[in-house]
Amino acid sequence: MKRILSVLMAVALLLSLTACGAGTSMTMGTGGTAGTYYAYGGVLGNHIKTNCGISVNVVSTDGSKANILGIDAGNYQLGTVQSDVLAYAAAGSRSFEKEGAIDSFRVVGGLYAEAVQLVTMDPAIKSVADLRGKKVSIGAAGSGVYFNAVDVLAAAGMTVEDIDPQYQSFADSADALKDKKIDAAFIVAGAPTPAIQELCTAADAYLVPIDGAIAEALLKTSPYYTTYKVPAGTYDGQTADVTTVTVKATLIVSTSASEDDVYNITKAIFEQKDGISHAKAAELSLENATTGMEAPFHAGAAKYYAEKGITVETK
Repeated sequence: MKRILSVLMAVALLLSLTACGAGTSMTMGTGGTAGTYYAYGGVLGNHIKTNCGISVNVVSTDGSKANILGIDAGNYQLGTVQSDVLAYAAAGSRSFEKEGAIDSFRVVGGLYAEAVQLVTMDPAIKSVADLRGKKVSIGAAGSGVYFNAVDVLAAAGMTVEDIDPQYQSFADSADALKDKKIDAAFIVAGAPTPAIQELCTAADAYLVPIDGAIAEALLKTSPYYTTYKVPAGTYDGQTADVTTVTVKATLIVSTSASEDDVYNITKAIFEQKDGISHAKAAELSLENATTGMEAPFHAGAAKYYAEKGITVETK
């Protein structure tokens, strides 16, 4: 009898693991090691493995566009991307004009706010307008950060030609600021961002607000932006809230992923979010997950949201 019970228990365990995706392996594209994508992705990957039995290999990448192209090439199955960049990919616009519309990925859900953070050590720079003629890092050419910077400059009545643009990663921007090789940098990531934390700890760096008429103009032309306050105390020396704008960090998945796997991943993220040991997990919500997305959701994610009374667009 004991032997029979042992066999039955083993079979039940095997079936439960199979249902949760045991044996499935996925690679998740994130971002640079100095950004929030990489740190959050590592925690999220472990959470998925623990709760779904899906092995997730988290890799550092050049960010949103690289992750979408990596999924399209079959190198990645999961990726963290900016909500504006996935909109460009779905439409074949801006940073995806050359590649055209990409239909090989689907949305799992929005994760957290990605603040457009303008950081400097120059006390003369108090507003976006003060960037005129300055050396400013605006991310890799064609990246999500690049287009965020272009959008902010345009809202201030400027173009890239009005600054001396530098195309650098988060970590390189921080090093260049410390070495006084550049005057300011756009860094788009969840706050606090490791690269900015290190910079504010080691030097007199601070955030420049993106607010008032500039923010209003930006929100009118680009609906995927919202206003956001980086709370006082987020960085060393920051004594007051800093108003800026934000896009949304979003988890996407390959269209080749099974409905069951994506359903289980979505459910694990939103029903067991207390097990995600990262500060940004506090921003997880069904509303945040399902609004402001200009690309279709995966059927597995849609199935979970439907159980919660939320209808999302699929394809």
